[in-house]
Amino acid sequence: MSSMEGLDIRAPIGGLFTLLGVMLAGYGLVVGSPNAASGSPETNVNLWWGLVMVLFGVLMLVLARRAMSRPG
Repeated sequence: MSSMEGLDIRAPIGGLFTLLGVMLAGYGLVVGSPNAASGSPETNVNLWWGLVMVLFGVLMLVLARRAMSRPG
């Protein structure tokens, strides 16, 4: 138990952010912005932050995969 080899927190964090980002972006696409019916051009925050979370999650997954494939 003294070896920390194989313990990489990036993989579960990446998976979590990717999953939650997809859910949030999907919610933003389906529901839209709250004031869309009134015609005000408001930014769909759920959609944009969902996409940011997906990008961050995918980046973490790529970095975790790269670290696992590196010999050492």
